[in-house]
Amino acid sequence: MTNIADLRKSYERAELDESASHADPLQQFDQWLKEAIASKIPEPNAMTVATVASNLRPSTRVVLIKGYDERGITWFTNFESRKGQELAGNPFAALQFHWVELERVVRIEGRVEKVSAEESDAYFHSRPLDSRVGAWASPQSTVISGRGVLVANAAKYAAKFLLQPPRPPHWGGYRLQPDRWEFWQGRKSRLHDRLRYMQQPDGQWLRERLAP
Repeated sequence: MTNIADLRKSYERAELDESASHADPLQQFDQWLKEAIASKIPEPNAMTVATVASNLRPSTRVVLIKGYDERGITWFTNFESRKGQELAGNPFAALQFHWVELERVVRIEGRVEKVSAEESDAYFHSRPLDSRVGAWASPQSTVISGRGVLVANAAKYAAKFLLQPPRPPHWGGYRLQPDRWEFWQGRKSRLHDRLRYMQQPDGQWLRERLAP
């Protein structure tokens, strides 16, 4: 049996230098995400979302990014889920992308707000029919007696809405407005490259190198 303490990897694929990185973190993210997609790694759009509850206990889960621009990073989910409840009480979150094959990590922090109803509607109606029915069928994060509950709910709502299920009022999008970014590139001998971008009062970004 392998001793997990002995598992090691040497990171040697690339480097991240201040002179070769973008001054705007959104442009740097755009470049790295496009490179991750082009490399055909599994689910390059998967990101971890971390929130904190009112009792100060943090929690994480993996969701899929659905959009990004100068306004922030967008994903969609059930507002009544654990993450939805935690964001309602504390509207700050952290995101993390880990592209293992590229030896890269991106961390993003900021305030979260719901996207407009129109934006949520537009994305919801672009989803496959089964996914739209599933948004009605799953009381996300609540205790259920078994998978049969989900199957029965899906059948009920499929029969009710047929081919045109509307967006549930408890389902929609969130947008994180970044005020801090960090880009991590693995390097040999654990001397990794870490560039942090901090938003300044005037809206500009301060780029700094952090020790690994």
